[in-house]
Amino acid sequence: MASPTSDKLAVLIDADNAQAAVASELLVEVARYGTATVKRAYGDWTTTNLSGWKDTLHNLAIQPVQQFRFTVGKNATDSALIIDAMDLLHGGSVDGFCLVSSDSDFTRLATRIREAGLSVYGFGEKKTPKPFVAACDKFIYTEILRPQPKDAPAPALPSPAEPLQPALFQAVAAAGREDGWAALSAVGSLVMKASPSFDPRNYGFQKLGELVKAQSYLEVKSVPVGDGSPNVHLFVRRREA
Repeated sequence: MASPTSDKLAVLIDADNAQAAVASELLVEVARYGTATVKRAYGDWTTTNLSGWKDTLHNLAIQPVQQFRFTVGKNATDSALIIDAMDLLHGGSVDGFCLVSSDSDFTRLATRIREAGLSVYGFGEKKTPKPFVAACDKFIYTEILRPQPKDAPAPALPSPAEPLQPALFQAVAAAGREDGWAALSAVGSLVMKASPSFDPRNYGFQKLGELVKAQSYLEVKSVPVGDGSPNVHLFVRRREA
């Protein structure tokens, strides 16, 4: 998984299509990819349907952006978010964007930002349309971010967009050496590039290493880093039948 970076990120939240209950965990996830220097939530704050966001905005220092609904059936919130995103993009003050919505209307925005060379991290529920998911560098399903009581049953995880075994086989083959072994970091990178929504947590594992070790069709070995370090590099290859 990604390591924290110094990238400056703009977190733009479509409050009409995002849950306030997961906002705190969402910002923790954002911190894995950079620093949230801009945090804005868009909606018509005069309506009652966004009342659940009020305390969350204050507690997490998220700036509410008011957008009245001038016409029934037209989403002015989306337009306001897109305009601000383009202003930030051309202003050059951020290195990437976190778009928080389950709405496919932001597909073209994500594509345009990536065309400019900036990273796009999407956050949405598992109902998010595939075009928006595919338009992001990485897409995180918010279901896996929800806090769970210790005695609660396992949460219903998002259904992965693609079967796991073929995706891992392809990545191992592409990253593998002549002996078939491939660095796990390279395998993870290739799988994520092919499927932005790939995340070990979608399968019930916190780490990629835990996920691949649980697959009977793969072999995993640890190689010491050296210089007396307790750390190891993980390598994986397809298990012979």
